[in-house]
Amino acid sequence: MNPTADVSASLNAPVSAPVKVVVIIGSNREGRFGPVVADWLLGRLRERDDYTTEVVDMADAGLPTALSYSPAPEVTAELAKITPKLAAADAFVVLTPEYNHSYPASLKALIDWHYEEWRAKPVGFVSYGGVSGGLRAVEHLRQVFAELHAVTVRDTVSFHNAGASFDDEGRHRDPAAPDAAAKVMLDQLAWWASALREAKAVRPYGG
Repeated sequence: MNPTADVSASLNAPVSAPVKVVVIIGSNREGRFGPVVADWLLGRLRERDDYTTEVVDMADAGLPTALSYSPAPEVTAELAKITPKLAAADAFVVLTPEYNHSYPASLKALIDWHYEEWRAKPVGFVSYGGVSGGLRAVEHLRQVFAELHAVTVRDTVSFHNAGASFDDEGRHRDPAAPDAAAKVMLDQLAWWASALREAKAVRPYGG
């Protein structure tokens, strides 16, 4: 008996309907590298028939870091563009760099402006940076999403020394390892999204 083979087979089993995944580009910093990584990930998602994809880019979101129970009209208008996408999602993939051993303020603002939208949904991570590959940012995000009753999948994709890993056309110079890592992460995400979606259809989450 091979338990590893059984787990692998279950992760690759077909889901009942395509998973609606929202890819969140977390950085809004000028000159950011995030769009290069996002294009790479979206290319991997387009190869799969078990996902449909939306993108939320924090560079396009005018969400302030000052939260309010009565947001100004301009903030309400920004939320109206973003919140329905998060609410309709079955799962999320968060793309994050590492700034000073953690993740960007723009990403924290997006998370904190929402609550119900994250609950009982899985979150995968793609990180990038220097030597650490953004992994310290991911570990901080796991704690945040746990507080919001989201489930973070174990395996991640991380790009160490990310700027040197892609050519001028945005192609990864040695794609075998990151492509394999993306497959593992997306397989896990699809399993959790399907399982949680089916469970909530039977009994709403009340945690």
